[in-house]
Amino acid sequence: MEKCARFIFLLCLGIFLVSCGGKEGRAADDEFNAYETKYVDIVLGETAVDMETSIVLISHRTDMASPQYTGYSWTEYIKDFNRLYPGIKVSVEALTDYQATATAMLELDNWGDIMMIPFNDRSQFSKYFIPFGTVEELSRSLRFADQYSYAGRVYGIASAGNVQGIVYNKRIFTEANIDRLPRTPDEFLAVLRQIKEKTKSIPLYTNYASGWPLNQWDYYISSTATGNSSYLNHELIHKKNPFSDPGDGSGAYNVYRILYQATREKLIEEDFTATDWDGCKGMMNRGDIATMALGSWVFTQIRDAGPNPDDIGYMPFPIQVDGIQIASALPDNNFGINVKSSAKKKLAAMVFVKWMVEKSGFQYNEGEIPVLLSEDRIAEVYRTFDGIEIMVDAPPFKGEENLLTILNSDSSLLINQGGERKIRQLIEHASAGDASFDQLMDIWNERWDWAQKKNGISVN
Repeated sequence: MEKCARFIFLLCLGIFLVSCGGKEGRAADDEFNAYETKYVDIVLGETAVDMETSIVLISHRTDMASPQYTGYSWTEYIKDFNRLYPGIKVSVEALTDYQATATAMLELDNWGDIMMIPFNDRSQFSKYFIPFGTVEELSRSLRFADQYSYAGRVYGIASAGNVQGIVYNKRIFTEANIDRLPRTPDEFLAVLRQIKEKTKSIPLYTNYASGWPLNQWDYYISSTATGNSSYLNHELIHKKNPFSDPGDGSGAYNVYRILYQATREKLIEEDFTATDWDGCKGMMNRGDIATMALGSWVFTQIRDAGPNPDDIGYMPFPIQVDGIQIASALPDNNFGINVKSSAKKKLAAMVFVKWMVEKSGFQYNEGEIPVLLSEDRIAEVYRTFDGIEIMVDAPPFKGEENLLTILNSDSSLLINQGGERKIRQLIEHASAGDASFDQLMDIWNERWDWAQKKNGISVN
């Protein structure tokens, strides 16, 4: 556990910084008036402590807004916040189809004051959200400060950090006589076959119908599958045929191959079109599901979804690079503040965001990585990551901030940008048996190659 902790926090400390000094830094400073204080200037319990106003938070956490929620709810967080800031009234609007609905709401001036940013097109951040400050200053105290930034300014602050792996039911693994966690794609597929043979549990639950959980497969293809923190925002942009088989069991090819092969061998739910996101958490707690591909943020939700919390575990994604397992660490949903809110509401919103990030206990309640660099406690969920190297994606090079978004749009692959459509098609073709996995990867390569040529991007 201690070894894992050292990996996570030393590597998160080493997040790449984007230089933002000189004119750029002064320009960011000029954007703040008396009410628009920068994040680093806020002193909780002192700044705006007598302010009276109301703000609206748009959230993806519908469960936390439910009266039946057994964890720490929005009502409880707001009650705690109001002990320090009684005059700032916070209301929460929780959306079910979050990404689509929140993205549409952004075109309204009065959608609210705080939103979990539903897209990662960096060039569009300033159109909708205010900067919290510069990457340079925020990186001194916060992890992931550069992940939702553009031109040296930070537009989104992580609510927490999470590691990319697989959530699993330990009891089902025991019943299937699995005594060692899989470390490669082939070992994982063998585990799924063994679970199907020896238990009544669904080996791998896809969450096909909900759609958004399928984006998780994209999250694995960066440092987890390549061992390179620069892969996603640097190498992938210029890589020729990034979906081809590298021949060593690593890379994007072998990530997506797991899902295709599991579907082809009927190691997933019988009717993938009828999956149920809310219901699957209780199903996994009861042992009806053995594994799901989701970030570590899901661990506490499944643990608390039924009578068997001790049965739920979280393991590194089963892939190796030169014999070493690596896990990507990503910011969980990022707080953004409405650029069109009044100056008073902007300040109240920033105070609330800072309180949520630094004082609420949210990250520990959810079993995630704390955002504050000074925090060094590790959730128990990561005990299986002992000895696993944790990497944070490097930000894009200056001048290339928009290239991944452009390639994603032109290729329609939307890697890490809401690309569940291609994952759904992969599942559909695997189930129907009307296209081989290599044929599908050839199509993805052709799309990527076409987008690179269209935009005059050099290829290595």
